[in-house]
Amino acid sequence: MRTGMRYYAGGEDHRQESHFLEACFLCRRPLGFNRDIFMYRGNTPFCSKECRQEQIEIDEAKEKSRRISSSSSSSSSSSADKTAASSKKNVRTDTVAVA
Repeated sequence: MRTGMRYYAGGEDHRQESHFLEACFLCRRPLGFNRDIFMYRGNTPFCSKECRQEQIEIDEAKEKSRRISSSSSSSSSSSADKTAASSKKNVRTDTVAVA
């Protein structure tokens, strides 16, 4: 039984590359063949809802800190820039479950 695939990238290095669905993105626990895999943002696999939720919270905290730092730097911009920024549409980044 094959456990993985080998790729030739040129040169003399013939090491085995891992597939992105082999381990949890957060805790690196191996993903089982008959277990659920919880996906987030397209192609990021997690072993449990808890690991996925922790990553979601990490991403939200990063996004919040980016918004705070960008809002503090934009406070020195003109009122015309603020009006243009407030007219931009919001984009939702919810999690979608597919069975």
